Amino acid sequence: MATDKATPLGSLENPIKFRDQDFETLQKECLKSRVLFSDPAFPAEKNSIGMPEDPDPKKAIQWKRPKEISRNAVFVEDTTATTDICQGQLGNCWLLAALSCLTAHPSLFEKVVPPNQSLGDPYAGIFHFRFWQYGEWVEVVVDDRLPIREGRLLFSYSRTRNEFWSALVEKAYAKLIGSYGSLKGGNISEGMEDFTGGIARSLNISSRTPRVLWRSLTAALSRGSLLSCFIQNSCDIGKVTGDGLIKGHAYAITDTDKLTKVSDEILLLRLRNPWGFVEYCGPWSDKDKNWDNVEQAEKERLEMKSSEDGEFWISTEDFSKLFDVVEFCSVNPDNYEEGSTPATWTITAYEGCWVSGISLYWDHDEADDDEDDEDAMEGEAVTPEKKKKAEKPKQKTKQCTVLVELLQKHRRQKDKINFLFIAFHVYKVPYSFSFFNACLDRNFFMKNRPVGRSGKYKAQRAVWRKMRLDPGNYVIVVSTFRPNNPGEFFIRIFSKSGNTLGIFIFVCFYQVMTTPVSPEDQGTVQKSFDKEAGTVGIIAPIQFMLISPILEKDYHLPLETCRELIFGEDTKGRCSLSREQAGTLLASLRNLQSVFTQFDEDSSGSMSRFELSTALQAMGMRCDNKVVHLLSERFTSGELHMPFHGFVSCVTRLRKLFALYESETSQEVKDRGINSVSIKHTLLCTDPDLNRLLIFC
Repeated sequence: MATDKATPLGSLENPIKFRDQDFETLQKECLKSRVLFSDPAFPAEKNSIGMPEDPDPKKAIQWKRPKEISRNAVFVEDTTATTDICQGQLGNCWLLAALSCLTAHPSLFEKVVPPNQSLGDPYAGIFHFRFWQYGEWVEVVVDDRLPIREGRLLFSYSRTRNEFWSALVEKAYAKLIGSYGSLKGGNISEGMEDFTGGIARSLNISSRTPRVLWRSLTAALSRGSLLSCFIQNSCDIGKVTGDGLIKGHAYAITDTDKLTKVSDEILLLRLRNPWGFVEYCGPWSDKDKNWDNVEQAEKERLEMKSSEDGEFWISTEDFSKLFDVVEFCSVNPDNYEEGSTPATWTITAYEGCWVSGISLYWDHDEADDDEDDEDAMEGEAVTPEKKKKAEKPKQKTKQCTVLVELLQKHRRQKDKINFLFIAFHVYKVPYSFSFFNACLDRNFFMKNRPVGRSGKYKAQRAVWRKMRLDPGNYVIVVSTFRPNNPGEFFIRIFSKSGNTLGIFIFVCFYQVMTTPVSPEDQGTVQKSFDKEAGTVGIIAPIQFMLISPILEKDYHLPLETCRELIFGEDTKGRCSLSREQAGTLLASLRNLQSVFTQFDEDSSGSMSRFELSTALQAMGMRCDNKVVHLLSERFTSGELHMPFHGFVSCVTRLRKLFALYESETSQEVKDRGINSVSIKHTLLCTDPDLNRLLIFC
């Protein structure tokens, strides 16, 4: 009988449990013990706030549960709406504007805020929420203790004051990122992507006529996209203009509509300020006299309110004059184009990191094509030049539509926002090109222009571009603007199924800087060596095993690994080391410890296949996936992942193999390529043509 496949971990139905906290288990334990949940992973203390304390004792922060704050406290009152979200004393309008957008889409809202949560019975003081994080959905559990100051919520709150769902979502997201303070300042697209798993993009409002812009925004809302906007300003952020708008502040776009007058048609947009107050006061604002000439039925249809709730209408004409940027977020790439035929999209994702010491990418073209967006919105004015460019691809082979997005990971989990300037470039390479036996050197980049790029380098979490590519092989180069800026990245590639696209190969170039042995360590090595060697002046493998962990604690090499290390040295047939050789070998071992620690991303003390692959690339050993798989199988010592001593053995063997391969004179062996030789070596193949090369095995 056929059985259903298990729901994959990281999916919406089976999210990753943040900090290994399972909501149902914890809730049952609390109900059984009749003790309200207190979260040890995000305690009610200063570190969770992540900001300096106010020296005034009257303004000291307290933590209280909703029912201690309001007698009529509820999780959700009636229905969720944009007015449920008001910004408190934290500069996270970007997050709350995204949350306001989310309330307009019930199906998306339930992804983040699972239903059937309440402050009524059964109540255990525990809630759970879900957020998208770099290709996976993560479930975050929180208790309902919220920070208050002078009797009122310190951060997000509802306009009714007795509704608490938005404050708890904010707390869960703060826990995920690290603290409330880590939420200060940001781009709206971050929140929209983490609430939906969608793809966010920016649009300069000046690039569209008001009427075209209104049609585009209306179509985007109807297709389920999240929309927000802001006035771009780097000098007067937070300054309120004469029209009642705030510079550098994020607003949610929640609706579009139109009013038909005798001789004119008024196109309107509805916006909301996450503050919950300070509203636009220009034409068609809440108290504007233009509404006096509108019938009551129309006002009711538009849900026109004159209250100070942060929500207001504005004409598209005035919106285009006053605002600079619109942010879109769509769950499906098809939703970017009105009238596009729904397609099946294949998603491929990669993770990696930039390592200090990289300087291997030469970008000879500094042109900024950021505004050259092939994915123009429906209704955009088409110039003769753009029309000619659009018709060009029709003369070629059928192309594949591909969307690439590069995100830098965990940059908020610092003392302050610290986004690197990032970009990616896509190059087409010949079918005959071997990715693992050749290197994309300076000559390649000087002679070849990228066929696609993300645009200029930007200091934001994500950059993306939608492209149409001919069938073939491509390499995506992801880079930071400045060298020696370490960081992690996540890249996802959407491609339409059914196209004749060739294979995508993602290549990153790494170089790890060797950590020199300090004079103190050298002295320690010499003393340890003299102690073990005595008057003989050499040490055997078992003695080297005793002194090998001295450079860094928590590492231990078994005797067999020590023998392999000594075998890799030029000892003229002896299975022993001189003082100089021992020092050299320990310096190499120290470097391997540094690499292992650097690429053991989850600090588990072992390496996954992906971590092994990136570590080997960083050391200049480019092995294909099959070789990495075989190496992992052989050197894991029966464990699920590779321990440090297995990594040392693996690198030792590969170094010897690469050195022998370089010195090999047989053209037949050379023609097979290093990866073919590596596979045979790893499998201990007895191919007679390779016996000389693999004799050390």
